[in-house]
Amino acid sequence: MRIVIALLSGMLFGAGLAISGMADPARVRAFLDLFGRWDPTLAFVMGGAIVPMALAWLVQKRLEQPLADTAFNLPETRSLDGRLALGAVLFGIGWGIGGLCPGPAIASLALAPAAVAPFVLAMLAGMVLHRLTTR
Repeated sequence: MRIVIALLSGMLFGAGLAISGMADPARVRAFLDLFGRWDPTLAFVMGGAIVPMALAWLVQKRLEQPLADTAFNLPETRSLDGRLALGAVLFGIGWGIGGLCPGPAIASLALAPAAVAPFVLAMLAGMVLHRLTTR
């Protein structure tokens, strides 16, 4: 049952990215272009995500366990450190250059696989490099 819920959630997320245009790197770069032809669409998408997420956190606090798992998988720490800051900077640089982050990149594989494949391969290489260097 968990795999079905995960698959449906991923499909819903991917469809939302495609419908909202957030899988289009040009739209994301236009959002980041504050002094050029700025496109505020991404701000509305992010703002629209805040309401359901806030409701989800309220519901989660009232549940003893998730509906499809034995326990909630929440972050164990809230501390900020150099690794987290460096990761955020690298994420932002990649997002700004490529116009994609991991979710839209995976969704874009269905829309324009040849165009997004180099980004996804670089992202996977970064994940492997991280795994190899943090053990």
